Amino acid sequence: MHWLDILIITLYLLGMLSVGYYFLKKNKDPEDYYVGGRKMGSLQIGLSVVATDVGGGFSIGLGGLGFIMGISGSWMLFTGLIGAWITSAILIPRVFSLGYKFKFLTFPQIFSLFYNPRVVLLAGIISAIGYLGFTSSQILAGAKLVSSTFTTLTLNKAIILMGVITIVYTVMGGLKAVVYTDTIQWLILMGGLLFIGIPLGYIKVGGYQVITDTIPQNFFSLTNVTWQTLLKWFVTIVPIWFVGMTLYQRIYASNSVKQAKRAWFYAGLFEYPVMAFMGVLLGLFGRVAYENGMFTEIGFAPGSGLDAEMGLPLLLRTVLPVGLMGIMVAAYFSAIMSTADSCLMASSGNILTDILGLDEKKKNSLRYSQIITLFVGITALILAANMPNVLELMLYSYAFMVSGLFVPVVGALFWKRSTPLAAFWSMLLGGGTTITLIISEIKLPVDLDPNVFGISTSLIVFVALTLLFPKERKVLSGKYPDHE
Repeated sequence: MHWLDILIITLYLLGMLSVGYYFLKKNKDPEDYYVGGRKMGSLQIGLSVVATDVGGGFSIGLGGLGFIMGISGSWMLFTGLIGAWITSAILIPRVFSLGYKFKFLTFPQIFSLFYNPRVVLLAGIISAIGYLGFTSSQILAGAKLVSSTFTTLTLNKAIILMGVITIVYTVMGGLKAVVYTDTIQWLILMGGLLFIGIPLGYIKVGGYQVITDTIPQNFFSLTNVTWQTLLKWFVTIVPIWFVGMTLYQRIYASNSVKQAKRAWFYAGLFEYPVMAFMGVLLGLFGRVAYENGMFTEIGFAPGSGLDAEMGLPLLLRTVLPVGLMGIMVAAYFSAIMSTADSCLMASSGNILTDILGLDEKKKNSLRYSQIITLFVGITALILAANMPNVLELMLYSYAFMVSGLFVPVVGALFWKRSTPLAAFWSMLLGGGTTITLIISEIKLPVDLDPNVFGISTSLIVFVALTLLFPKERKVLSGKYPDHE
């Protein structure tokens, strides 16, 4: 890579670290650190939500889908649009009011109003583990991009580089640093893709005629995907909008219900169609470049068995000129770090509040928050070094959280008969079913995803225990408080 590109990337990374250092001096307590003082507007939150949800895993993962199936891979983010708009309509009004009234910092704290401490603890453990895995997937995505761009760096060295930078500015700055850097990072990514990556990629691979001659026709169809895959994406991604700790933190951080709902509306549109089609198009261009031998000089001749997720980074490395290469790589770094930092904050918050039960108002609580964030970051680095596939790791983390937490949270907010006993066992058996099926690699009927069985188990257990062992649950007195 040219020294000018290296300089651009270095300046960008130093800029992200400087934001973290700036907010290191601004944060006064865990409320500042985890929910940004509850004073943020819709544009900041909306960009942060979509930057978090469509981060490195989905950016690199979407490129991989474009590489292997074409534009049908865009359906994965259509589920993000559905999830964002559903939660905007029915979840945010309830969650925001509760978060504002009771000063919540985490998602599992919602359960303290409806269930019992044991349920809160289990929800915290599930969320913390899930977001630990998700943080790892983002670090791995960044490392794949770095190692394919800087030929002198091995994948493991790249994992350390990406992880350390992300961990340092997140530990220092908390959610304020995350949201403000997310805004910057998303704008860089959008500009890089729209004005650099896609136009130059299209031109360099040979334009429309070469693309259509090289790629099978079904790559240009929206039906080049099985119903099982669509179902997997739907049951894994839509429910995460109901249980995602990173999303609850941003609901709590919003300055009003209207601002939060508007932010989720923006996020849905940015996910689909904007980011969905840009991501898969670049992956498709990467496939054209690979099939036409454009990667041969860097060791990936046609038929050499290239990892699909490496197609997009290698395309950027091959087609972008000096200067623009640095900007485009910085854009993808933006996507990767905007998700990694949020997931790191989520897992840290779960451990501090829901698992350890530390009082966020006590002296030195901010320092404890930073220490825990550092610990989670180091653990995520170790996990990233031992997982080969970004999208797989990310979807496993999603599936674990969704199958354990989705049914109990819907029951808490929308079914008055739900009980702590039902919530606890539906979490344990739902999440346990999914993980067991994933690890055992059992062939499932009609190739359904393990998460389908995990959520089904959770629902059956939840309803059965609620009806078999009815018990008056903790019910909030009065209506949800309003804060417009």
